[in-house]
Amino acid sequence: MTAPSTFGLSTEARNLHWLLSNLVEEVPGVHSVTVVSSDGLMLLSSDPGHHRAKEAGPSDGPKGSSADLATIVSGIGSLTVGAAKLMDGGGVKQTMVAMDEGSVFVMSISDGSLLGVHATPDCDMSVVAYHMALFVGRAGHVLTPELRSELRTSMESAQ
Repeated sequence: MTAPSTFGLSTEARNLHWLLSNLVEEVPGVHSVTVVSSDGLMLLSSDPGHHRAKEAGPSDGPKGSSADLATIVSGIGSLTVGAAKLMDGGGVKQTMVAMDEGSVFVMSISDGSLLGVHATPDCDMSVVAYHMALFVGRAGHVLTPELRSELRTSMESAQ
C-alpha cells in the first residue's frame, strides 16, 4: 500500500496528514501512527519505516503494514470499550500495551475514532502520550463525518 497523496484534499485533510507525519517524525521512538474510524477503517496513516533507508527488523511495525496497525488499534479499542462497559468505568481515554519489543498506544479522538501509535520499547511513554493528546486536541474538532469520508476515499484510492 502506498501513502495517499495530499494533492486535491481539503485544507483540513492536508492539515491532519501534516500533524500525523509530524507526530511520527518529531517524537523519538515512534515507528508508525494511524487514525481509525469508529467502524474500524483506516483514515490516516504515517509510517516512516517505509520512507527511510534502514534495515528492517522485527520491531519495525506489525508485519510492516499500516493496515495491520489499524486492525490492532481497532481491536484494542473495541476490547477496552467493552471492558469499560462491564466495569461501569465510563469512557476509555487511553490504552497502552507494553511488550518486550515495542509498545502500542491507543487514544480516543472523537465519535469513536482512535489514534494508534506503535513505538519502541524504550520510548518515553509520557512524551508519546503528550504528543498524542496534542494531536487529539487538534484533530478532534475537525474530524467531521465529511472529513472522515474524504480521508476514507483518499486511503481507498491509494491502495
